[in-house]
Amino acid sequence: MSDELQAIDFAIVGGSGTLSSDFPKNFADVEILADDLFFDTPYGQSPAFRLCSVGGKNFLTCKMHGWRSGVTRADSSRQVFWTFRELGVKKIFSEGGVGSVNRLLNPRDLLVPDDYLDMSTRKDVQLDGRYLLIMRDALCPNLRESLLTSAKKFFDGRIFDRGIYAVTDGRHFESPAEIAMLKGHADIVGQSLAPEVYLAREIGACYANLSFVVNYGEGLKLWSHEVMKDIFFDDAQLIGNILLDALKSLDVAQSCQCRSLRKETLLKEIYDAN
Repeated sequence: MSDELQAIDFAIVGGSGTLSSDFPKNFADVEILADDLFFDTPYGQSPAFRLCSVGGKNFLTCKMHGWRSGVTRADSSRQVFWTFRELGVKKIFSEGGVGSVNRLLNPRDLLVPDDYLDMSTRKDVQLDGRYLLIMRDALCPNLRESLLTSAKKFFDGRIFDRGIYAVTDGRHFESPAEIAMLKGHADIVGQSLAPEVYLAREIGACYANLSFVVNYGEGLKLWSHEVMKDIFFDDAQLIGNILLDALKSLDVAQSCQCRSLRKETLLKEIYDAN
């Protein structure tokens, strides 16, 4: 790993919201410092990263959570967050399109979730298992506030400052029965927040997510694939602008509890022996 990449404090995990914009190319004040950066990890070669700069802050970003053909989503997440740990990343934004579970939410509503419900099967995804992860305030309050402040600058639609993100396995969408089961327990549903939220806590980094509603959950109201497609292409610039503005406002110092909410596991001796 080159000296140039020994201290990167910030990262943005790109999702479906920024994919069509080739984020962050062609965004104001962004400099692309390096492209197609790959890293050898214990879980296989990483996805391609970009090293970028905005507002005097260098950051790493990758496309679609590192997902790609032939690599499990669990290993993709490990590759991404192992790289973040090795480079010392301290603050991470992620983004993505989600479906509604709360019947009051509509496509093109923005939500910054404050909690999650993990219904996926990717629960035991870790880097080395040395930490007990306390998942209180798993979505960093400070980073969430930065996203909300920036969202209000660029978006005149509905912005929700809290909500519960239910995580399911992809690539299929949920059935009407699954959405009905989640009603009253979650507000939105997507496929990327876990295991990222666990891995961020494991590496001691702050993590927050910007979710853009792109469809109704099945059984709530009929939705159109064409409308969802239009959202992905029409609003990628909006999502990117919010993320970049929020990143520019960040201080590298961690005044929150995120890093302190990981504890050495009581099984430390087992991991030391191995």
